[in-house]
Amino acid sequence: MLTPPTLPALGLSLVSLAVGAAGAALGYLVHLPLYMLTGPAVLVSVLSLLGMRLGIAPLLRDIAFLFIGIGIGAGVNAEAAAAMLRWPLAFVALAVMLVIAMILCRVLLVKGFGFDRLSAVLASAPGHLSFVIALGETYGVNLTRVTVAQSVRVLLLTLTVPALAALMGLDMSQGMAPSGDILGAGYIAVLVVLSLFTGWVLERLRVPAPLLIGAMLVSSIGHLSDLSPGVLEPKITLACLVLMGTLIGSRFSGTSPMTLFRYAGGGVAITALTTVLAIGFAVPVSMFLDMPLPHVLVAFAPGGLETMIVMGAVLGANPGFVAACHVGRLVVLSILIPVMASRARGS
Repeated sequence: MLTPPTLPALGLSLVSLAVGAAGAALGYLVHLPLYMLTGPAVLVSVLSLLGMRLGIAPLLRDIAFLFIGIGIGAGVNAEAAAAMLRWPLAFVALAVMLVIAMILCRVLLVKGFGFDRLSAVLASAPGHLSFVIALGETYGVNLTRVTVAQSVRVLLLTLTVPALAALMGLDMSQGMAPSGDILGAGYIAVLVVLSLFTGWVLERLRVPAPLLIGAMLVSSIGHLSDLSPGVLEPKITLACLVLMGTLIGSRFSGTSPMTLFRYAGGGVAITALTTVLAIGFAVPVSMFLDMPLPHVLVAFAPGGLETMIVMGAVLGANPGFVAACHVGRLVVLSILIPVMASRARGS
């Protein structure tokens, strides 16, 4: 966590961020939903597939996660905290959806795209990519097809979730910007130190995205208690979103167009299937919890954990609800993936 990058890695990151900024500008010009995230994701993906080497140093990624967490926590209020008692049904529905999604996606990849059963299980997992890759290396599967399918899922959901929200009439032009006075430098320094310590503790507990979750927790407590009044400077939030989009697009660095075309079909198919399932489960849950459908949808969407939490903040969703659902998704997958992979190996 927060390891200083080498000079070449820092130089590559700066070039990548410049490309990401250009993508955000293009996204703004063509009115892409959530342009500061989707614009960089699209442009960096395209250039990566064309052979341009792009990437973000882990230090810069972690700094972005830290400030994004602080920014999201600024949107937590007493009403959001009180809603926690109404969430158990959502977690049950989410777990059921994950089981159904993995079974159906595995069948689809085997029958429709020629995946072997074990590769199909790993490729159909709606999240937990690092865990999936570690298992794949242990089992000796074709990791290229698994990684491509998973990367296609993350990119497509990054693009489709904002588009669906826009179709439902939500305004995302302002980005992740809760209203209020700008946080002073002293408050930010205290939040950063406390967030780093909390993230370190969560990392030891093997909690996913520890810096992001840790910063959210610290910032949420600070804002609920009025110890840290105010919100982040919008320019900081914008820069972090551009970095996030660049990071998503750089997943395709080193992937040739031929490899993408060969394996992307499966990724598109399982993304479409899981999106339909997410909508199908989100509708009754949103009605029961009396939450806007787009808010529940972004909590159930099987995209990247950090990306979906950020999108939830942009949509104005309860940040604790969205984060809890996505962390819960990874906990369920931590059990479900090895069980299904073991059964696939034995069949």
